[in-house]
Amino acid sequence: MPPPTLCARCLRALHLPSHARTYASLQAITPAPSPSQISSSVTPLTHYPPTQPPSHRPPEFRKSQLHRQYTSLLRSSPLLLLFQHNNLRATEWMALRRELAISLRKSDALDPSAAPLADGTKIQIVQGNLLAAALRVVEHWRPEEQPQAQRVHASDPATNSSAELPNLSSSVAEPALHHALSRAAYEVSRRQRLAHALTPLLSGPLAILSFPAVSPVHLSAALSILAPQAPGFPAPTRRANPGYYDLAVQGGVQKLMLLGARVEGRVLDVEGARWVGGMEGGLEGMRGQLVAMLQGVGMGVTGVLEGVGRGLYVTVEGRRGMLEEEEKGKGEGA
Repeated sequence: MPPPTLCARCLRALHLPSHARTYASLQAITPAPSPSQISSSVTPLTHYPPTQPPSHRPPEFRKSQLHRQYTSLLRSSPLLLLFQHNNLRATEWMALRRELAISLRKSDALDPSAAPLADGTKIQIVQGNLLAAALRVVEHWRPEEQPQAQRVHASDPATNSSAELPNLSSSVAEPALHHALSRAAYEVSRRQRLAHALTPLLSGPLAILSFPAVSPVHLSAALSILAPQAPGFPAPTRRANPGYYDLAVQGGVQKLMLLGARVEGRVLDVEGARWVGGMEGGLEGMRGQLVAMLQGVGMGVTGVLEGVGRGLYVTVEGRRGMLEEEEKGKGEGA
């Protein structure tokens, strides 16, 4: 009778060491939880990441992203110029941006101690209806006055699962949501449809020139390029800047029309924007004019008060002289 044969799997198992044969059984054993793990609860999970909270407007749409972009632009730019454009071509936009950057860099060179503004100044095409919605949110939505959300996020391991966190809800009506696309911001802006002075201008093809800071010098340079008007804002001469007289630049300037400005939250018309750009000496000149105006008002008030006191003194002295003369006349007659 032939000896029994073993299969290849059995032969491999016979040649393996004992600790290798028990590896699979050890892997299947799960230790029991400790008493501390049983008594403590697990960390709760949020229904949304902290960088993408629920919003009233779907964030995947382009309109929502433009709304967020315009809101950030209005909050971060204290000086805005609003233009109406008439179908400018791409080459004309490129030429205008080139000449605008050259003029603004020259303005930066006039005051090396000040922060440069040329790189932060941008001109872009905007949609009027979305800009109006973002403007209503910026002007009327006050997130600091709303109830504050829980500072400790649910993904923090130190947070207990029994803690009630407002950001656990995925509802768009959550009152702790304070971003510009939230339901609360939408409700506030919906009640302010025609409450802003810039709203009537936000129709048609629009473009915005944004400055990172208020600078009359840079505003004057920008107006000289995009909306020249003699004698206050003359266009650069052909000898000083021959590139300004290219056909693409001149065609783009003719298709742009200045509508107004927004300076530190105040809406100005065309004349008001040119008045800000025409201030001599920039912000220092503006402060000097304000100080001189206040001093003039103070001197005027002082002069009026002194004039009233002087007139009263003259009246009293004249009356006293008349009484003295009457007394002398009575004494002589007696």
